[in-house]
Amino acid sequence: MQDVVRVARQNLNGNVWDYLMGGSESETTLRRNRMALDALAFCPRILRDVRNVETSATLFGEKVRLPVMLAPIGSLQLIEPGGAVTVAKAAEEFGVISFMSSVTQPGIEAVGAATGYPKVFQLYVRGDDAWIDEQVVRARDNGFFMFCFTVDVALYSRRERDLIKGWVPSARRADISGHVHQAALNWDNVKHFKDKHDMPLIIKGIATAEDAAVAVEHGVDVIYVSNHGGRQLDHGRGTIEILPEVVEAVAGKARIVIDGGFTRGTDVVKAIALGADAVGIGKLQGLGLAAGGQAGLVRMLELLEFEMRHVMGLLGITSLDGIGRELIAPAMPVVPPHATSQFHLFQSGETGIRP
Repeated sequence: MQDVVRVARQNLNGNVWDYLMGGSESETTLRRNRMALDALAFCPRILRDVRNVETSATLFGEKVRLPVMLAPIGSLQLIEPGGAVTVAKAAEEFGVISFMSSVTQPGIEAVGAATGYPKVFQLYVRGDDAWIDEQVVRARDNGFFMFCFTVDVALYSRRERDLIKGWVPSARRADISGHVHQAALNWDNVKHFKDKHDMPLIIKGIATAEDAAVAVEHGVDVIYVSNHGGRQLDHGRGTIEILPEVVEAVAGKARIVIDGGFTRGTDVVKAIALGADAVGIGKLQGLGLAAGGQAGLVRMLELLEFEMRHVMGLLGITSLDGIGRELIAPAMPVVPPHATSQFHLFQSGETGIRP
C-alpha cells in the first residue's frame, strides 16, 4: 500500500491531490475519522486452525470478494481519464460493487455500456421529484441495480485547500445550477421514491442513530454512515464512533455501509466487527486509480484482500461470520491522524519513501 500512495502522489498534480485527500475548513472531521479507527485495538484469539481464511461475502444478493464497495467520487476523470468507466471495469475485474457519482464523467450511459456487473447510481439532486424519477429510469435502464441519495451536501463545504489556490474541480464548475434542489431535499422526497420505485434505496450521509431510525421508518434499504470523508461538515464525529449506535437503532431492519478514513485491511475488519455489512472506499480508491488506472485500482484491492486475510488469520478468524465485537477494545492512538497517517513510510506531501 505504501507504494500505491507514493506513485499516486507522483502522478497527481497538487490541485488534484488536495481535492482527493483534503477535507473541509480545519480538517478536524477528516482527522477524527482516522483517530476513531486508531482508537480501537484488536483482541486476538490463538491456537485456532487458520490455514483457510475466506474474505468473500454475499452483499445485497451478490457474491463479492471483499465486504467493500467503491464509494462514489465526483470528478473521477481528473484522477484518471477514463473516470467512472475505469472504476466500474476495475470493480468487475476484481469482484466488488462500485458506485457511480452523478457528478463524474463519463455519463451514466457510458458506464452502463461498459459493464453489466452490479453497480449503484448515486445522485446529487438537481430537480424536483419528476426529475428524480427520470434519473431512476435512466439508472435502471443502464444496468444499475441500486439507487443512492447523498444527503450531507445541502450546502457546499469550504474546502480551504482549494479555496486558497482558487481552484475549482470540474464537478463543481458544471454543477452550480440546480443545487437549490439538493438544499431542499427532505424525507418527503424519500417517501415519494419508496412509493413510486421498487429499486433498493441507499441513503448516504447518515451520522446519527436518530436519522438512521427515521430512514428505517421510511423503508430505506441501506443506511450508509458517512461524513463525506471529512469533506463537508467540519468538527463532526469519526464515522466508526457513530457505527455502534446506528447498528442498535437499525436493529437489523436495513443493511449498513460505512466510510470515512478506511485505508487498510485492519480498518475494514474493525467495521465488520462493530456491525457494518460493508465498507465504502473513497480516498484509497482514488489513490489506486491515480497509481495505475484500472490495473492500479485492482492491485489496491488485491493488497486490501491480502491485508484482510492476514489480520483475520492473526485474530484466529477464518470467515467474516466469525468477526464480532469481542475482538475489539478501546485503545490510545499512537500516531497523529491525517489523510495518509496509515502509510507511515510515506511522507505526506512528498514523493519518496523514508529510509
